[in-house]
Amino acid sequence: MWSGPRNLSSAMMYAFAQRSDFAVVDEPFYGPYLRLTGLDHPMRAEVLASRAETQVEVEQSLIGPIPNGKSHVYHKHMCQHMIDGIPRSFMDACVNVFLIRHPARVVASFMKGYPDTTSDDIGFDRQLELYDYVTSLGQTPVVIDSADIRRNPEAMLQALCAAIGLDWDPAMLQWPKGPKPYDGAWAPVWYTSLHQTTGFAGPEGDLPRLEGRAHDLAEGALPAYNALRARALTL
Repeated sequence: MWSGPRNLSSAMMYAFAQRSDFAVVDEPFYGPYLRLTGLDHPMRAEVLASRAETQVEVEQSLIGPIPNGKSHVYHKHMCQHMIDGIPRSFMDACVNVFLIRHPARVVASFMKGYPDTTSDDIGFDRQLELYDYVTSLGQTPVVIDSADIRRNPEAMLQALCAAIGLDWDPAMLQWPKGPKPYDGAWAPVWYTSLHQTTGFAGPEGDLPRLEGRAHDLAEGALPAYNALRARALTL
C-alpha cells in the first residue's frame, strides 16, 4: 500500500491486521530513509533504533517468508521514503495499491506535527512517479481514495479486496482501541487519535482553508493527486 502521510494509511493497516490471513509491516523503509536524508523527524532516535536494517536488508525481508505463517502480508509504505538509494525491485513481486487523499487535508494534518513540511515530505509527486513505475512493470495498480473509504468503508473495502483477488472479511471494519504491537516506534506522535478509534471515521467535511505556505504546498500537489484520482476505484 503506497501512501503519503495522514492518508488513512495507518487505519488501513489496522483493517488488514484484523484479517486472520494477514501479517502487517509498518513503514519498513523509515529507518533507512532517515539515515540517507539526515532529517530530524519527531522521535528520530527511536525510529532509527527500531529500524536498524539497511535498505537492502529491508528489501530482502519484504520478499522473504511472510511473518507468523500467514498467507499474505500488508506493507504500509510511505511514498516519500522511496528516494534515491532505496531499492524498488521488490515491487515487481507485490500487488501494488495506491492510497490517495486530497492534498489540502494532508497538508493541514501533517503540518500540525511537522511545521517545516515540504513537498517532498507529503510525497504526492513521488506517489505518481511510483504509480508510473509499477505500470512500467506491466501491472495495473489499484488506486483508492481515502475519502471514498470514509464515506462507505464496507463497500469500498469489499471493492478493494475484489480488485486484488482477496475474499472479503468483515473483520476489517473494526479493531480494538489502543496501541498495537505492530505500530511503528513513531506511534506516540502520529497515532494518538487513531488509538482512540475502533473503526473508520465517517465522511469528512469541507476542505480546510489554507493560507500562505500551506496553501502553496497543497496547490502544488494537486496535479499529481488529480492524475491518480482519475484512476481511482469506484463503486
